[in-house]
Amino acid sequence: MIDLQKRRIASILGRVSSNFFENPKKSLKIAFLPTGSFYFAQTPRLFSKSLPFSNENVSKSPFVRKEAQAAMLEYLHLTRNLPFMDAEHMSKNSPHFVEKLIERFENQLDVQRLIARFLRYHPINEFEPFFESLGLKPCEYSPFLPLNLMFLSDDELLLENYHVLCNYGVARNKIGKILKEAREVFQFDVGVFQSKLHAYEMLGLSQSFISKVIVCSPYLLIGDVNTEFVEVLQILKSMEIESCWIEEHLLEQETFNWSMMLRFLRLFRNLGCSDEQLGGLIRQHPGLLFEGSGSIALTMIGLLLKFGSTRNELCSIFLQFPQIEVWKFLLNLNQCLLFLFEIKMKVDEIGKILRCHFLLVGSCTLKKTNTILTYLNVGKKRLCEYIQENPLELKKLALGSRVGRLPAEKERSQLLRTKFLLDVGYIENSNEMAKALKHFRGRGAELQERFDCLVNAGLDRKDVCEMIRVSPQILNMKKDVIKSKIDFLVNYLGYPLSFLVSFPSYFNYTEERIKLRFLMYNWLKDEGWIEGRLASSTLIAYSNKTFRQQFVNRHPKGPEVWQTFKKQIYSEE
Repeated sequence: MIDLQKRRIASILGRVSSNFFENPKKSLKIAFLPTGSFYFAQTPRLFSKSLPFSNENVSKSPFVRKEAQAAMLEYLHLTRNLPFMDAEHMSKNSPHFVEKLIERFENQLDVQRLIARFLRYHPINEFEPFFESLGLKPCEYSPFLPLNLMFLSDDELLLENYHVLCNYGVARNKIGKILKEAREVFQFDVGVFQSKLHAYEMLGLSQSFISKVIVCSPYLLIGDVNTEFVEVLQILKSMEIESCWIEEHLLEQETFNWSMMLRFLRLFRNLGCSDEQLGGLIRQHPGLLFEGSGSIALTMIGLLLKFGSTRNELCSIFLQFPQIEVWKFLLNLNQCLLFLFEIKMKVDEIGKILRCHFLLVGSCTLKKTNTILTYLNVGKKRLCEYIQENPLELKKLALGSRVGRLPAEKERSQLLRTKFLLDVGYIENSNEMAKALKHFRGRGAELQERFDCLVNAGLDRKDVCEMIRVSPQILNMKKDVIKSKIDFLVNYLGYPLSFLVSFPSYFNYTEERIKLRFLMYNWLKDEGWIEGRLASSTLIAYSNKTFRQQFVNRHPKGPEVWQTFKKQIYSEE
């Protein structure tokens, strides 16, 4: 029977593709032209009686599908002499191709016999079911179909290298990925493929590890042994991470870029992470290295650097990375940044939140901005201020969390101011606190910022607290005004910061007033009209009437000089 089938197929030449199956309701009759090309004459052929069920039921029937697969296996193995394992795999793992065969004989009985008869006189393009059985979709393998070939046996190198992969332990349905990403592998001369695999084995790698790696990174088979791949393995080995552990975390459906992974490892070393720390981090969070070949982690590092984090902070941040998938962490991070932009938060404030609460931001999946605004019943400006003051509250805005209404603006402001006064030493519900609350203007966060401005200038915190008790109106000034007055005191008048502790009321007076009085006082002193030394605080605190009587009118030319100094100072504004 095999000889008979061979004789029948021997007379059929040329190329026939899946176009035979595009018109399922008509059979084709082949007539040979003198040139050897095909002529397709449409002639109706009745193979059997029609069945009373639909094509949808036929194509979905497991029995019909098995019959079609059996007919295809018989054709590929017995007629085309393909190895049984190859033929069986092709027939069972090319569902699109088999479906087109079935569609041709819808509503027919004995599908296996009809398909077998059809294949006997209509040879197929064997590359189509072959490529599909390797795990490729028709749209993926279409570019790989040879133009002048239809039988697999005509491409000896393709089959040779295919069998090398099969025999090495690579799953047949994974080979399509190698074909897609490194097509030239299948044109290696006989023996070349084995030598490349042997070169990687000489590195001490197991066959199972190599077979998995070449599926994940087919480009490793092109050229000599990949040096970046080797260096990554060496670095990981120095961290006591062996190839068997790496093999467990390689996903064959992913493509790994070992150059990117090498950049990841080198960067973390440059950030100051020891091999012991980095090895522990990778073992605890393998996704940092393997998800996106480390590119996701590199993206997060770039984001932190962009928002002002220092290189010294980065290692510490990642060593505390939470138990969450890396891609999910980045998704949460992007979603949170979008939320902060949508509520009109300034870039520097976003950077501050990201630097201080990076791990929190990436661990929470926030609700959509409009949903949060609706639940809280607030506007974007109010929500933006609330998040700036309470960044830890972000976790309460996450999916699955109950969102409560924000306190009223007046009530919230009073609570924040009270909290601030308690922090700086006031006694709760005391008369002193009640008096201070009447003096203070602005939100609690603003008061804290102004307080911090004084401390950051170099004053002791205890001294600042005492200054505020004596002169609480200091904190009604904006930060820029406070900084300007301190700079004037130190750099223009030449007084130390300790002057502010003894005379906190200095902040109540304008720079022009102080400068004018010191000029007048120093002129009188130079003229010899003043003896001894007057306390600077007294000079500044005199009322305008007293100062004119005591100093301006003391000298005959005093009023004239006073006006000259006054014009000079106010013209500088």
